[in-house]
Amino acid sequence: MLFVVDVGNSHTVSGLYDRGRLLGCWRLQSHQDKTADELALRYHGLFQMHKLDPAAIEGFVVASVVPTQETSWLRFADTYLTRLKYPPLRVCADIQLDMGVEVEHPEEVGADRLVNAVAAWEQIRAPLIVIDFGTAITFDCVNASPAYVGGTIHAGIGISLDALASRTAKLPRLDINTTPAHPIGTTTVKAIHSGILYGFGGLIDRMVEVLGKELVPASGPVPTTIATGGMAALIKPYTQRIDLIDEELTLKGLALLFERNKNHG
Repeated sequence: MLFVVDVGNSHTVSGLYDRGRLLGCWRLQSHQDKTADELALRYHGLFQMHKLDPAAIEGFVVASVVPTQETSWLRFADTYLTRLKYPPLRVCADIQLDMGVEVEHPEEVGADRLVNAVAAWEQIRAPLIVIDFGTAITFDCVNASPAYVGGTIHAGIGISLDALASRTAKLPRLDINTTPAHPIGTTTVKAIHSGILYGFGGLIDRMVEVLGKELVPASGPVPTTIATGGMAALIKPYTQRIDLIDEELTLKGLALLFERNKNHG
């Protein structure tokens, strides 16, 4: 089996694959001070709850935007995954991606963004834009070469809601869990819901338009847009520019990169 881990600023998403089939998937809060021992306690408990045997894990790969947690995860794999056939793998721009990385400072690109680009190209095999709804909303562009050529970063939905609540006297902190009946909100809560959903939908449409024009020539095909992350399905009805949603895109990309790099350690 293969254990794949994507460590984000807010959440850590992990999965366990067996011959390409996802057996289990977990989304937990990221804690920057978690040690390898604490990770072992948490995840061995999850494995037991799902009747999965950690002794059967033969491969491990992690993509992390939190450096301290990347170190803890690698120590966890070295110490507690005792039957690994291959060295634990960390995703960075230096591993075998099977695509170029054409940006000014490849080492600065978030590991999750490279993983998403690889996974999306494997599905689409044409110019594309990946939109990842995480703590930040990222747009990542892949050209026909294929090469990862960069993108944009925006404050995420949760950050925007937190800012409204913390920087204003009367606006509450809300979960966006209802669909506004009309764009014009007739209460404070409805106004916030409408502003977030229609506002971020408009952001998606505009950014895909702008990035798509730069990504492909005027006579070329319109890039395919694939979205992932916890808020992707929520925003899709408010935008016309999301073609596909794949909530497992990052996990699939991690599994792909492990297969391409497992013998290079």
